[in-house]
Parts: sequence; C-alpha cells; structure tokens
Amino acid sequence: MKKAFLLLACLGAAAPLYAQGQVPSLADRARGAGRVVVGQVLDVQSRFATNRFGDQLIVSTVVLDVAETLKGPAARTLNVEIEGGTVGDLTLKVSDLPSFRPGERAMFFLDAVGGTLVPHERGFGLLKVSPAGLIEGSAVSLDQVKRDVVAALGGAR
Repeated sequence: MKKAFLLLACLGAAAPLYAQGQVPSLADRARGAGRVVVGQVLDVQSRFATNRFGDQLIVSTVVLDVAETLKGPAARTLNVEIEGGTVGDLTLKVSDLPSFRPGERAMFFLDAVGGTLVPHERGFGLLKVSPAGLIEGSAVSLDQVKRDVVAALGGAR
C-alpha cells in the first residue's frame, strides 16, 4: 500500500491541480486512455492551428518511435498533437503540457479525437522519462510504472 501511495504521490507532485482538485490516478489514466505507449521522440514539427474554441495557437506534432505498446493497437510510429511549440521566432508554452525534443523518451496515454492522437487528461497523459529511466520529477522507474499500468489493465496488453 505504501508503494502505491508513493507512486501516486511522486507522479502527482509536480503536476498542477486537476480541475476537480485531484490528480487522476495512474490506474484511471491507463483505463481511460485509448492507447498507452512508451516511445522516443523522432521529430517535432510545430504549426499554427485553430482549436475547437476558435483560438489560434501553436500545435506541435510529435513523431514517436514506439518501443512498447501497453494498450491499444500496435504501431511502429505514431503522431501525437500537443499544444505549444515554436514557429519562427514565436513560442507558445502551455502551462499544463510539457514540450518535447527529438531523442526524449516518455510514456504516452493517448486518445483519438477527430482522427488525431492527443494526450489523455492533457499533461497527466505525458510522463517524460529521464536518461536514468526514472519518471521525471520523481524517484519512480519507468519499469515500475509499466508494471502498474499493466496491472491496472488486468494484466492484458
């Protein structure tokens, strides 16, 4: 029980407060997302776009080399759209979403919205992995998070 609490505390410690005042649990993210993958960023391409509210913003397409699929259909590469990025000399930083650079690794909890893959629960659906194999901002290993996600999904991949 202590281990599960520590994991949730570490994963939620650096995250902003969730709309209802709670950080969604790792199990809830895993069950709620349409896909869960671990991958390395191959490329990031940013462009101007208009969101569903009519706001003009910068959106980045993050191209992933998928190393492991924990939930959903397997694919070698995926394109994920994340708000924020740089176009020319204009940069948009979104407070609840990390930015990515080629070579970075992360676990991605994803949903398909209108044929586009986006982070499930916004920034809570993106867990960057340090070169040491730890979830950034925590002392929890990627391997432990993968085990917890598989357990939350009933052990099936």
